Amino acid sequence: MFTGIIEQTGTLVSLTDRGGVRRITVEAPGIASRLREGDSLGVSGVCLTALDPDPTYFHADLAQETLDRTSLGSLAPGAKVNLELPTAAGSPLGGHIVQGHVDGAGAMTALDPVISESSPQFDRQTTDWTLKVRVPENVRQWMVHKGSVAVEGISLTIAGFDGEDIAIAILPLTYWRTNLHTLRVGAPMNIEADVLVKLAAMQMQSNPGLKIETGATQKEEFVVTAEWLVANGF
Repeated sequence: MFTGIIEQTGTLVSLTDRGGVRRITVEAPGIASRLREGDSLGVSGVCLTALDPDPTYFHADLAQETLDRTSLGSLAPGAKVNLELPTAAGSPLGGHIVQGHVDGAGAMTALDPVISESSPQFDRQTTDWTLKVRVPENVRQWMVHKGSVAVEGISLTIAGFDGEDIAIAILPLTYWRTNLHTLRVGAPMNIEADVLVKLAAMQMQSNPGLKIETGATQKEEFVVTAEWLVANGF
């Protein structure tokens, strides 16, 4: 399990087809030296298994499901990827529960600096950004206004949802510490919905009278709240 707090970025060195899988090589001094053969780690939001790690590089195999559902297979050498090691039991949960099981690849539709009267000039250290991502149709049901979402493995909060695109406020630290500053409009982005929202949706399916509020619609019969989730074992 991960929390969506990115530790560092790595650089994709190569992608090599090996039978039914594609092997990636990532340059990641720092994290690579802490890995052992078979360890799990998050690579731009995808839970992978480290192979042949050394102090500078690690490798990982991408199964067909990973190639079909995520952006990793379409990346080119030189691309930056976000890296996170699993969260140890008892550690602070800095972001939210991220499984590394990507629901689908969306696409960046905007990444704009926030310019206001109080801060009219762009400043690398202080400028906030607004990220907009087109969400795959099969994932939109789990996009909840003010809820959590993992984008490229980053734990983020949904500030708005128009039914197709989510809008997210990005702090300067997040922008520069992750791969966001290397991406452009149209770039594929791995999206994992909040597992608690998915569990609540499953509960609703077994109890048809329950309804949930999202950023796009609101049903009046019942609104799932934090208190309801706790009371029902989530």
